[in-house]
Amino acid sequence: MKKILGVVIALVCLMSLISCGGKQTTAAYTKEQAQKLLDGSVFSEQLEDLDLDTAWSLYQLEGAGVSRDQLTDGVVHRSSGGTCEELALLIFQDEESAKNAKTAMESYLQSEIEENKNYRPAEIPKLEDAFLQQAGNTVLMVVSTDTQAVKDLLG
Repeated sequence: MKKILGVVIALVCLMSLISCGGKQTTAAYTKEQAQKLLDGSVFSEQLEDLDLDTAWSLYQLEGAGVSRDQLTDGVVHRSSGGTCEELALLIFQDEESAKNAKTAMESYLQSEIEENKNYRPAEIPKLEDAFLQQAGNTVLMVVSTDTQAVKDLLG
């Protein structure tokens, strides 16, 4: 009887751990999705590749508490200067780094709005309607001509 009771208690404990252990997270963005966006006619021009060191500096991730080592992968494409269009998929070691990076990228977008008000006022709606989301250990930012098309392509 004691053995059966011990087994039952162990099973109850195991089931309770299983039921509350699985924190639901949003699936991370992928490089394939980024390529789909680049191929999906959401940009008005061909964007240029940027390396991750430049992206880390551009988005001021260090100021958000994200070390360069925590940015493990990604793809960044940016206008050569004619527009404010860009795509950045940044992949981090963990969700906390991604969350901090998203905050830095929100500041980056605000800064871009301020810097371009007089220089390129036609670009401001793109910046104000930019797609910026964190999913798991990734952050995806898209400044494009059609944010709804971006959402549609992402599914």
